[in-house]
Amino acid sequence: MAVDSSTPGQVSTPRWHSPLSVKPRLVLSSALMLFLELALIRWTGSNVVHLSYFSNFVLLGSFLGIGVGILRSGKAKRLPYYSPIMLGLLVAVIAWKPVTVNRGSSSSVIYFTSLSTSGPPTYVILPIIFVAAAVVLAGPAELVGRCFADLPRLTAYRFDLIGSLIGIVAFTGLSFLGAPPIWWGLIVTVVFLALMVPQQKVTATALSAVLVAAPLLVMVGVLFHESTRPENSWSPYYKVQTSGFDWQGVPLLTITVNGVPHQQAIPADARLQWEPQYGLPYERAAVGKAPKNVLIIGAGSGSDVAIALKKGAEHVDAVEIDPRIRDIGKARHPDHPYQDPRVTSYINDGRAYLSGTDKKYDLILLALPDSLTLVNGASSLRLESYLFTQQAFESAKKHLAPGGAFAMYNYYRETWLIDRLALTAEKAFGHKPCVDKVGDDLQQAVVTVGLTEADQTCGDKPWAGPSAITPPPATDNRPFLYLFTDRIPSLYLVTLGLVLVAGLIGVGIAGGGSSYRRMRPYTDLFLLGAGFMLLETKSITGFALLFGTTWVVNAIVFAGVLIAVLAAVEVTRRFKTPPVKIMYAVLGAGLLLSWIFPDSWLLSMPVGLRALVAVVIAFTPIFAANVIFAKRFTDTEDGTASFGANLLGAMLGGCLEYAALIIGFDGLLIIAALLYAGAFLLRPKGSSVVNA
Repeated sequence: MAVDSSTPGQVSTPRWHSPLSVKPRLVLSSALMLFLELALIRWTGSNVVHLSYFSNFVLLGSFLGIGVGILRSGKAKRLPYYSPIMLGLLVAVIAWKPVTVNRGSSSSVIYFTSLSTSGPPTYVILPIIFVAAAVVLAGPAELVGRCFADLPRLTAYRFDLIGSLIGIVAFTGLSFLGAPPIWWGLIVTVVFLALMVPQQKVTATALSAVLVAAPLLVMVGVLFHESTRPENSWSPYYKVQTSGFDWQGVPLLTITVNGVPHQQAIPADARLQWEPQYGLPYERAAVGKAPKNVLIIGAGSGSDVAIALKKGAEHVDAVEIDPRIRDIGKARHPDHPYQDPRVTSYINDGRAYLSGTDKKYDLILLALPDSLTLVNGASSLRLESYLFTQQAFESAKKHLAPGGAFAMYNYYRETWLIDRLALTAEKAFGHKPCVDKVGDDLQQAVVTVGLTEADQTCGDKPWAGPSAITPPPATDNRPFLYLFTDRIPSLYLVTLGLVLVAGLIGVGIAGGGSSYRRMRPYTDLFLLGAGFMLLETKSITGFALLFGTTWVVNAIVFAGVLIAVLAAVEVTRRFKTPPVKIMYAVLGAGLLLSWIFPDSWLLSMPVGLRALVAVVIAFTPIFAANVIFAKRFTDTEDGTASFGANLLGAMLGGCLEYAALIIGFDGLLIIAALLYAGAFLLRPKGSSVVNA
């Protein structure tokens, strides 16, 4: 078995007078750390619309804070009271000045957001949130680091992983229940109090209770007010707000998500009268007959379903990714389309639904599927990204019955985007589609393409073809539909540059000038952290393509990654493992395996076999990389510095994720391979880890 003991030179930390023993304390601190990270991403994104498209901004700030907290733990003389204080301030400030953002156009990337701007400008609120997230997460990380000093290396890492799993499971459970943020706040408050009110003198205990409880009570008060407002409810993706009213005698229901007007539940007759373009797919696709079997992806609150029924559909399969929005439509849509016996609804990602069904349809409709959030932990991947690739259109084609058609509509805002989608349809179907443009600034358009050219009727609306500036179709490897150029937008580059500068400054301040000297021997662990972050991103995006971008898939992958890491630690602790050189060879083979087998090959498999093969391909390199980390971490002299270096490397990996905008997600494997090659070359020679 691997020798699992603290090694000479480990930095001692101040004693922590707590009613909890060290292992429960470590588990609770780690659970708080991950739970708080996920809660911050969800809650800040629901109140600051910029973060709907930059959720990694909070994630990167969290990584910085965690790394800094681990480094501070060896020198800090007091408990990290700054963390709950900053958390209370952050929640209060955002509640006081929530942000919605306009549909401001960019020459390189499009954000579908609200029509008005409120709150502080981007350049003010985003740095505030980044720094605040780092400070908030540094507190639990500091508590984790103190526990690391009191336990053998791998034992500490093992309980850290167990706590992280508990944090993910707890947050996932609350998401499943649709719990409002008051529950997040209460859980965080209770755990902070349990960890940071030590058993000392009565005066010290009272002072600790005040420093921790006062700001957290402010947070709980804000979250209670938000959670009890009758118009608010919570889905696994958004804060959902509803308002109903009558206009010209017609009942309307407006649904707003994360502060952005998202959709309206309107009777089908009124919708077709006011906006007749919603009936165009049935006119362009109907060659002498109404479609009998219709698939609607992005069914939302049900307006598109009601229109399909109005147009004579005999059966409608309605696919919607957000259960809360579907349920609101089921209860409050004026036409009650979801109660119609001709309708079957599914809560699923549209691409995943297509890959899991053998049904054929007369019409497949993408009904304004423009999400206002990203897949958690996957840089620029939106919930709908895999619906608009050439491979997705080809998949839709395979599910069309003879004489069938495929259509989509949305407010596309840019001519090049309309042409890009039309070009994608042409590439997938082999002939030009019909394109109907609605003349307003938002450029609503309807793109319809028949299974064959004879299955569509364009009338006087034929598509002229792509222009010289039309980007090529998006692909499953590079599914960034709204990215106009083949370069990383300057907005991203500036933001990531500032993140890295903030990281350098934060680490220097945390260690009082000694942090870099302490971490210098662990450059290989820094690179291991960066490489692991890219592997995790590739796993998240890969499983999102294979099984859907739903929150359930995302949570399972996150938990699966932690389980793979925990398994690597347990194997290293309990069994004789191959030398590090052999494990690097296994890691390289795993990366090569991921590169060789294309996603299209996996998508062609039955779902059960696909899951098995995908797990083997995705988790083999993750397991090997963490055996390497576990063996190396056991052998370090300074546990907090080595662990902190690894976490800060993960922050670099989070920045490198954005390279996928240029080279695609498969290209991240090349960057990961280079990082791991660097770690191999920089590893210390003559390791003292003993295996028996």
